[in-house]
Amino acid sequence: MRDQWILINLCNWKTTSRLRVIILSQQDTALVNALQRTAAVVLQKSLREGFGLTVTEAMWKGAAVIGGNVGGIRYQIQNGVNGFLVSSVGEAAERIVRLIKDKKLRLRLGQRAKETVKKRFLLTRYMEQYLDLFNSSEVLYRFKRKP
Repeated sequence: MRDQWILINLCNWKTTSRLRVIILSQQDTALVNALQRTAAVVLQKSLREGFGLTVTEAMWKGAAVIGGNVGGIRYQIQNGVNGFLVSSVGEAAERIVRLIKDKKLRLRLGQRAKETVKKRFLLTRYMEQYLDLFNSSEVLYRFKRKP
């Protein structure tokens, strides 16, 4: 079950009492990409987590993300700013319902999530930091060098 994805079809959740749950049991990156791009909400409710790349991927795609309040997920999601952090299943359910009902909130969190990834986690950001580091050490070297 570790690599399985669960897709909950909420497209017609107001007009029908049926809720479809589809378990995807194969790793298909194209399918996961498509699901993350079209999902109203992406939930990563981990009990423990390293960095949580799934969260970053969903945030980059502009999805509203709900993540477990653990590990690296806390480093990525600012609660209520670019997503939601939750500590229980009940709390996760409340946030899912809130986001499904409030499209403006969902879109705002998704946009802020994408901006967060752009500013903090893209490779270009790390390159910029390295260049700044190298440039600062060159300046220090010039000042400390005796003529």
